[in-house]
Amino acid sequence: MTPPDKLRLGGMALANGLLVHGPTHWAAAVRTRDGEIKTATGPKPRLRVAEKVPGVRGVLRLAEAMVVIPLVKRGLPEARLPFQHGSVLAVTAGATVAGAVLKRRARPGVGEVGAALISVAPAIFTLRAGEVAEYHGVEHKSIAAYEQDADAGDAAKEHERCGSHLVAPMMASNVAGTLLLRRLLARPSALAGGAVALASTAVAVEAFAWAERHEASALSRAFRRPGFAIQRAVGTREPDERQLEVGRAALAEILRAEGAGDAVGSTPHSGARAAPPA
Repeated sequence: MTPPDKLRLGGMALANGLLVHGPTHWAAAVRTRDGEIKTATGPKPRLRVAEKVPGVRGVLRLAEAMVVIPLVKRGLPEARLPFQHGSVLAVTAGATVAGAVLKRRARPGVGEVGAALISVAPAIFTLRAGEVAEYHGVEHKSIAAYEQDADAGDAAKEHERCGSHLVAPMMASNVAGTLLLRRLLARPSALAGGAVALASTAVAVEAFAWAERHEASALSRAFRRPGFAIQRAVGTREPDERQLEVGRAALAEILRAEGAGDAVGSTPHSGARAAPPA
């Protein structure tokens, strides 16, 4: 749970840095190919339609996070997205085709479970390529350091609000929804499949929010256990000091943009500039 005197921050690892989300702004810091740290900030778009409706609100927050990505690229062209490499796109396409084949040819239940497992292959491939897993660790350590008034180097690389905690409930609800759809419809359309995927995301986000509100309960700890296992096994790696320096720069920028003071353990950096208005 975020301490009451702290901003609720989230983030996303970049291939060469870190993107951090605050309540009203985003900030990013990257290390360029020549070793310089550059930063950018900008206002975060808000989707306010039905933002208090359970199931809808979580999907809207995820959509907002996606809308920020092109703004980051515009404000900080040096930022390299973890999924923009051709090999990642190839793995994603292969996983999509393999999942579709399994759903058609395997017996009910087996095909859906197999497709769900294959669907995480692109994310795993992305995290294990380059420095993405290290910068994922930077994300967690930087935010935890801010929340705990500590230094990022001393914080854990696993975090209780990581998106990895969505994986298990999203897969389970998607498999259940797909099986139900196949019972109801002989040949489900792509639109129906998309609706199941969207509903699965909504269920997972609401479960995630419940687990955070009841973090001391045994059920909440069980809910987050697969996510922590994913973080330890494939999701994060311990960053080095150069990578942590990029995280401190991103944290300093988001706190400045949100008017929340200086980041803990932040250090001066060069090349800082504001992003153009969204």
